[in-house]
Amino acid sequence: MKLQNLISRLEKHHKRKIDLSLERTYNLLQKLGCPNDKLKNVVTVAGTNSKASMCYSLKSILNQAGYKCNMYTSPHLQSYTERFVFNDQEISEENLIELLNDVEKVLGEDRASVFEILTCAFIKYAEQYKDSISILEHGLFQKYDAVNCFKSNLCTLLGFIGIDHLQWLDNKSIDGIIHEKTAKLLNSNIFVNKQENLKIRNKIEKALVNNTSNKYFYGKDFNISKSENNFIHYQDGLGEILLPEPNLLGNHQLENISTSIAVARKIFNVKDDHVKKGVIKIKLKGRLQEINSGKLKDLIGKNRLIIDGGHNVGASLAVANWIKTQNQDVHLICGMMKDKAHKEFINSFKDIVKSITLISIPNQEGAISKEEFKEKLNGINIKINLSESIEESIKSISKFQNSIGLCAGSLYLIGEILNLN
Repeated sequence: MKLQNLISRLEKHHKRKIDLSLERTYNLLQKLGCPNDKLKNVVTVAGTNSKASMCYSLKSILNQAGYKCNMYTSPHLQSYTERFVFNDQEISEENLIELLNDVEKVLGEDRASVFEILTCAFIKYAEQYKDSISILEHGLFQKYDAVNCFKSNLCTLLGFIGIDHLQWLDNKSIDGIIHEKTAKLLNSNIFVNKQENLKIRNKIEKALVNNTSNKYFYGKDFNISKSENNFIHYQDGLGEILLPEPNLLGNHQLENISTSIAVARKIFNVKDDHVKKGVIKIKLKGRLQEINSGKLKDLIGKNRLIIDGGHNVGASLAVANWIKTQNQDVHLICGMMKDKAHKEFINSFKDIVKSITLISIPNQEGAISKEEFKEKLNGINIKINLSESIEESIKSISKFQNSIGLCAGSLYLIGEILNLN
């Protein structure tokens, strides 16, 4: 509880949890001695979806090639320490508490949001490991996000861009989102992941026209495909690699991995053998992750238990496409936060899952109740079940045979599931 109590105290340094501005970030970094100007091997990762997958897959490949990595991601699933990786090791809770206390003292009476404080703390601590590759995932958008504090970087990975967080924008459209995620990207190298369609890729290309970076687009400069015999072919300007099956579920993950491969080969000159070893050693929690043991796995009987933290339409479509490749019935258990596109998310699963059960995410003030969630789904011709708890909803699937229980809709839900398990 010490760490959570400290976070609660840090929240009092700014009334708003999210406040899109870089002024407070730069102020705190200056007080900390401008560590953002001292990190040279910086890789930034932006986008609506696929950011974590690209971060972890790039780190895995680079590790196989002998590189050490620092990594900053958000949000966490079980502990804030997950966000802070230095020289490939997650920080201890004790060291994170000490670090945040030190940064808070430097902040003094000045204002800063929790995310801004965490970001500056990561960058300051990473000074000790400045020879490592620092991979940083952007939070909300990119333009005014605290991670956007560097004067230069090695490259940017730009993930899937879709509709999410519209409440923060004046231009509430895909064009507005693309602008927020691309307008302030550094001039270096930009690798663009696969998009929902060619129209969006073209919009991104147009938005980047004045950016002098070397630009590489999925489908144009690099590609990945899976043949009927399950061979995976990756190809770019440097040649082709025949890859083993990655240890991540879902064909959309192949596309995410391919962007990381493109970066590893073009920027870091990683050898083919390191790529092959890296893709089978990716460790990623909460993204189509199968739970193979534990309390909740015992509740579902002989059926499979899969969890995914996707919480927007792009994520639901990716998961729905994975469901279509399964030879088992899938029963969806869903809990979401209040500010999401609930109806659109659930609509992705219409006619492809056998049942849908809604739950209220425990311990989350910003979660939508299962009753309100059900009301929002009026008009969708889907039978909806309500459950009192995560445990009850998962146990209810044990009566089926050869089935999958899929828990999805929020990273906060997935964190609760992992803690319960």
